Amino acid sequence: MESQRNLLVIGLLFVSFLLFTEWQNKDNPVAVPTTTQAIINSLTGDVPAGSDSSTDAPNSTQSNNLITISSDVLELTIDTLGGDIVRADLLEHATELDAEERFTLLQNDATNVYVAQSGLIGANGPDANVNGRPQYTTTAQNFTISGDTLSVPLSYTDTNGVEFTKIFTLTRGNYDVDVSYNINNSSANAISVQMYGQLKQNIDLAEDQGSSMMMKAYRGAALGTTDKRYEKYDFGDISDANLSRTTAAGWVGMLQHYFVTAWIPGDSQNQFYSLNIGRTDFTQGQAIIGFKQPVEAIAANSEATISAKLWIGPKLQDQMGELVEGLDLTVDYSWLWFIAQPLFQLLQFFHGLVGNWGIAVIMITFTVRGAMYPLTKAQYTSMAKMRLLQPKLTALREKCGDDKQKMSQSMMALYKEEKVNPLGGCFPMIIQMPIFISLYWALMESVELRHAPFALWINDLSAQDPYYVLPLLMGVTMFIIQKMSPTQVQDPIQQKVMQFMPVMFTFFFLWFPAGLVLYWLMSNVVTIIQQTIIFRSLEKQGLHSKK
Repeated sequence: MESQRNLLVIGLLFVSFLLFTEWQNKDNPVAVPTTTQAIINSLTGDVPAGSDSSTDAPNSTQSNNLITISSDVLELTIDTLGGDIVRADLLEHATELDAEERFTLLQNDATNVYVAQSGLIGANGPDANVNGRPQYTTTAQNFTISGDTLSVPLSYTDTNGVEFTKIFTLTRGNYDVDVSYNINNSSANAISVQMYGQLKQNIDLAEDQGSSMMMKAYRGAALGTTDKRYEKYDFGDISDANLSRTTAAGWVGMLQHYFVTAWIPGDSQNQFYSLNIGRTDFTQGQAIIGFKQPVEAIAANSEATISAKLWIGPKLQDQMGELVEGLDLTVDYSWLWFIAQPLFQLLQFFHGLVGNWGIAVIMITFTVRGAMYPLTKAQYTSMAKMRLLQPKLTALREKCGDDKQKMSQSMMALYKEEKVNPLGGCFPMIIQMPIFISLYWALMESVELRHAPFALWINDLSAQDPYYVLPLLMGVTMFIIQKMSPTQVQDPIQQKVMQFMPVMFTFFFLWFPAGLVLYWLMSNVVTIIQQTIIFRSLEKQGLHSKK
């Protein structure tokens, strides 16, 4: 009976996990559609002060001078006042399944501000000018990639005749943007400038989509340094204390489900910082996280180039990992990342073989269950022995009557005689739980499965089954497994709870991603097959009599 109580506790804990997780993950972040005409620049006093300048940061004016640069995967809208990216559309990702409208990651309108800003501050930086940020000029309003790369220059000359050229470079098939400054100091005096880059986002909207009671996909700021490759720095942290960190390399970013924007300043002594502007209450206003590179001195009649990279796109682990160490960790597999990462790599391998993520899920199911077969066999063997002991246990109950102490002693003696461990079925189940949770995060966090079809009516493995076929089949297989498994529970209430568990699991799985339900369904099918084989094998061995 104790083993059945343990199984009941494990089941109830697991159901609680499903409940909390899915209630907190019902809504995915959806971009608010905007038009180019609706985009306005809302920069007001958020330019950081330079390390070698005691002047206050300037207030910026509004501008509607926008240009568009496009590659095959990115379409960026840039405000020529300061050269900030005020909109980013991901051309290979739809807002919803089968929708024509592209997913908008960055935007800047009256209801939602999420922009990537950059500039030159310091003693002679044009963005540190008290009169406002520089107004760049370009040769056209729209630029489209035609070869492997596209470089778009924005030009500005200050009152001293120093020429600043801000260059945005896109590469075909890539989501990283090179942002560089070519500075031609044709003046008679040396100048010093300091490049900064930052991400600014409305806290109220971000908190609505990213706050979490338990294990929801994280939305907020994060950074990576030489000391720690991945560290969350949420909006509450930004409100409590502004970040001030110096590191030789790393990145700063803003994260959300499936997508990330991150500045990579390069290998130098960079200063990472954060700001909370607009409101002191961290549930309102805007949050900023950014970097400042070291001050660059440029002699008279000489040139210099300063640059940084900006990732704007989906969480593609391989590409982000090649760009900078630790950025791939933004695919947040929670505390079981050390299990989830290898599982996803295996899932990618199978997808490369078959070209279908659903079939890859089935293949990883058989692989995981195959690797765990020794534990599974021990579990089912113990359960089978318990099943075959039922006639003897029934006889003991009739013999002992209401004497619970005598019944307990007799059962323990029988277990010892038959070499049966009543807890033998619990441990393998506990071991499988972290694998299931890890696969849950691998399926939930991997953008590769977003809008990925399987077969027939399953056209998005990251969304729930629209007709609930897979959850119902899963419930049926769970009911079959329960009927095949022996039980010692005599308490009527516990019996009813155990019998009702397949119904509860089916109910919660109605809202689970189809890919995860597919895994659980196939795992149940494997369980039924394995239990049947093991039970029949033990019966043929004549280990016990069922009579």
